Amino acid sequence: MSTHTGVALRHAGAFWAGVAMVSAGVLAHLPEFVAASSMGYRMAGMPMSALMTAGMLLIVVGLALAAFGLIPAGSLRKPAATAGSPVLLRTMDDAPLTRQHWGLLFVLGIALVIDVMKPATLGFVVPGLKAEYGITTGQAALLPMAALTGTTIGSLIWGILADRMGRRAAILLASLLFVGTSICGFMPSFGWNLFMCFMMGTSAGGMLPIVYALMTESMPAKKRGWLVVLHGGLGTVAGYLLAAGLAALLEPHFSWRVLWFMGLPTGILLLVLNRWIPESPRFLLEHGRVEEAEHVLRRFGVILTHQAPAETRETAPAPEEGFKLFALFRPPLRLRTLTVGMYAFGWSLVNWGFLTFTPTILQDRGVAAASASRMLFWSALIAVPATVLVAYLYGYWSSRKSMMLFAGLTAATLLLFAVVDPGAGGERTSMLMPLMVLLLVGSGGVISMLSPYTAEVYPTRLRGTGSGFSAGCSKVGGILAPPMIALTLLHFPGFAVIGLVTAAPVLLSTLMLAVGGVETRDRRLEDVSDAPPPEPSPERQPALAGD
Repeated sequence: MSTHTGVALRHAGAFWAGVAMVSAGVLAHLPEFVAASSMGYRMAGMPMSALMTAGMLLIVVGLALAAFGLIPAGSLRKPAATAGSPVLLRTMDDAPLTRQHWGLLFVLGIALVIDVMKPATLGFVVPGLKAEYGITTGQAALLPMAALTGTTIGSLIWGILADRMGRRAAILLASLLFVGTSICGFMPSFGWNLFMCFMMGTSAGGMLPIVYALMTESMPAKKRGWLVVLHGGLGTVAGYLLAAGLAALLEPHFSWRVLWFMGLPTGILLLVLNRWIPESPRFLLEHGRVEEAEHVLRRFGVILTHQAPAETRETAPAPEEGFKLFALFRPPLRLRTLTVGMYAFGWSLVNWGFLTFTPTILQDRGVAAASASRMLFWSALIAVPATVLVAYLYGYWSSRKSMMLFAGLTAATLLLFAVVDPGAGGERTSMLMPLMVLLLVGSGGVISMLSPYTAEVYPTRLRGTGSGFSAGCSKVGGILAPPMIALTLLHFPGFAVIGLVTAAPVLLSTLMLAVGGVETRDRRLEDVSDAPPPEPSPERQPALAGD
């Protein structure tokens, strides 16, 4: 049993045996893919071979075995209520950044990039899939719809699991699901593609809330805001860049199918790097695992002090709290839950509706797939420096006002798309890249602040669940947007109408944030989670435990 970084493996041998079985199951699908090279890797209509069937069975058994070896006994049962941890993170929020902090950010950054890359790949897969299976735009829209349904469900489930089994253990299991679902690109039939992309979505949706909960709980208060936002913004842009770059490099040679296979090496990479990810000390203290928490905190150079339970700012979950997801909608959390939910939903319509169908719109207007991918790649690259501005404003100006600012920029750019409609009739094509850069700056700022902000406004006992809810809302628009945008494009081709449709909810979410947003800049997590909605004065300093 391993506890040196705050996670207990019931049976390490069972876990790694499960990892080996899942990897072998994925590799069992490669021979059929290679055999289709003479046909341009077109596998539509091919029968499912016995080797592929055996590989799928290996994956299922391997996942079950790995889960058995990973999940600590009793962790999925509701923890016993306590009066609050007697151990306080007295200097954690004012501690300097150490090598361990930067190492954690680096590894979690890789996890974030890989997680963002998964759904971003959808936009580059749909055109090739549509051509190979000979289906309509409406039918092709079922693929992102299935994948995003999986991400929505996965976000909720994994957020709850992270509050029960731990942040680090949940990351391990989600990483293994990345590996197992990489067979999506090897499925011969369109129906199997839909099912496997749904399963892939459950793993991709689970990683995001866990990563941000762990980062938020591990960073010092005065540096948490700009660090986590910068980290998230760069990770989001890098994930989109990686998806676009792989599409431009690999798709012309190995078809759209190879893009899904990237889940195997990236998932294995996360499993290898996860040994350098410590468990959240706040989670450990919340669950009474004091000895493990002390070990983790010493790695970060944090001094522990003890005080009476009556002075503890954040209490453990009460028995009457019930199902964790319902607790988000009870006072005093109801207003902030509705606020972050609508903000996430507004962004999701832009990302999964507008941006996902941009390559399809461009190709319908005669732009080659490779050219469209390159244009989106360079637009994303140019937008990268804006992430630094987002982080600065969030950390040193105002978290709430910064979120409102970039949501407003996103809505304004969408309205410009609607008015200009670049590329219509071969005109105003020069406006396409500038508008795309502005949109990526605005929407990138929105999503880079959303998850850090959400993790800040919930208490430790509900941080994973709250982050999962927010992440789910950021995907649920993807369930609605693909069929809605596909239907809209059938009757109104181009950017004009979809620009108006996607701008409206972003404006609404900005208004809700102005009314119900909570300021989090420079404040301890325990102060924010207990705070009423009104914004504090700029002079407020983060309180020290015991002051």
